[in-house]
Amino acid sequence: MDLRCLESDKVVRAPPDPNILYDERVLQSLLTVEDRFLPRCSYFQCVQEDIQPDMRRMVAGWMHEVCEEENANEDVFPLAINYLDRFLAIKPTRKCYLQLLGAVCIFIASKLKDSRTLSAEKLCIYTDNSISPRELLEWELVVLGNLRWNIASVIPNDFIEHIVRRLPLPKEKLPLVRKHTQTFIALCATDFSLALNPPSMIATGSVGAAICGLQLDHANDTLRRDNLTTLLGNITNTEVDCLRECQEQIERVLVSSLQRGGQQQIHIHGPHEGLHAGDKAREQQDQSSTPTDVRDVNLCTLSTTTTTLSPETLSPCSIVTEPIG
Repeated sequence: MDLRCLESDKVVRAPPDPNILYDERVLQSLLTVEDRFLPRCSYFQCVQEDIQPDMRRMVAGWMHEVCEEENANEDVFPLAINYLDRFLAIKPTRKCYLQLLGAVCIFIASKLKDSRTLSAEKLCIYTDNSISPRELLEWELVVLGNLRWNIASVIPNDFIEHIVRRLPLPKEKLPLVRKHTQTFIALCATDFSLALNPPSMIATGSVGAAICGLQLDHANDTLRRDNLTTLLGNITNTEVDCLRECQEQIERVLVSSLQRGGQQQIHIHGPHEGLHAGDKAREQQDQSSTPTDVRDVNLCTLSTTTTTLSPETLSPCSIVTEPIG
């Protein structure tokens, strides 16, 4: 029996609690425990023999578009990627199960973070019914068991409010900074080169990239790149050189993503219509190919997949028989 309150389609969320956001103990607690939820190693060299980085990027892009199509909570996608990486870091997995694993990770993250969870049946539809609800539920137990049911992971999104509230930002710009920070965080989640960085560093670098991209430094010298990097490093106890390198890497990933998006048309199979992001990405690339003009970038234009994501290329069987990349 469904006991959820369904009087309205609008999702009502509690406003941020200032007692939490301005308490240094909360931020320090997040910084203390965040390393517990990182992948143990670069698993492509240590654990996985059948899965390659391009396959991980392809499935991550598919997971991202499913979350976008379903208008999932912004925390669902990075949390699902966290589960994916942690599982692959400890459990050798055949590539024919990679999309099933991605669907399971979305399923679990949606339960934890979303008020309207994605059903197993709908996730199976997004795979063009190449997996069954029974398989999804069976693998849910496999994933949870390997993660030791430790699923309340610290993710970069957990740091956003703590960081932006400590910066001298105009109040009217806060929603835009949050939006673009979440965009950068989602972009980082699709790129394995950033997966081993602590969530606080990803969040801090994403905030810095968002502020620089939105050109908010004109009104306040404190927000100029070098000054901003030092200030951000002090907030999250991050070494300035490491933070600067992380921010530059995030910006490079953005440029690369926009270039790929302009060359490829992205399509996924959904319960209604496929999602086409190629035209939007191509238009975005025409307007700008640098990370300093990202004021109108939407999450759906930043998928980093390099092939057309049709039902055929995304089915587990085809992942076995067809090269990816």
